[in-house]
Amino acid sequence: MPAGFLRFLADLILVVHFGIVLYIVAGQAAICIGWLARWRFVRNPWFRWTHLLAMGVVAAQALIGVICPLTLWENALRREAGDTGRYESTFVQHWIGEWLFFDWEPEVFTAIYLGFFALVALSWWIIPPDRKYSTARHKPEPSEPV
Repeated sequence: MPAGFLRFLADLILVVHFGIVLYIVAGQAAICIGWLARWRFVRNPWFRWTHLLAMGVVAAQALIGVICPLTLWENALRREAGDTGRYESTFVQHWIGEWLFFDWEPEVFTAIYLGFFALVALSWWIIPPDRKYSTARHKPEPSEPV
């Protein structure tokens, strides 16, 4: 495959990876803020289950010492494209990579991931999903005030 296409695929994986991180972090912020603001969607079971699952996968990978498959795949594509460094070629690669990756010890990340997972799990107890959640708007009965 041409090097440019491989770099494009690597950048696409990086954008997806960033989207997952954003979903986890912004999702937790939305749950906390939404609870205070009484936003109904923060109790949506689909949202809450996918959020818990995403953070659970990250925490489990950190606990067992596995590098994220997206990171491995992205790095393999960049090596196949002939890149010598980790992030050195494209705009997307540079800026998203700067925000997404830090040069810290693995134990620091494990502690952060486990702490954040604990926060996500705690929010399930304090702000539980609504099993009867419906996206349909409630239509008042004729006798109910509007």
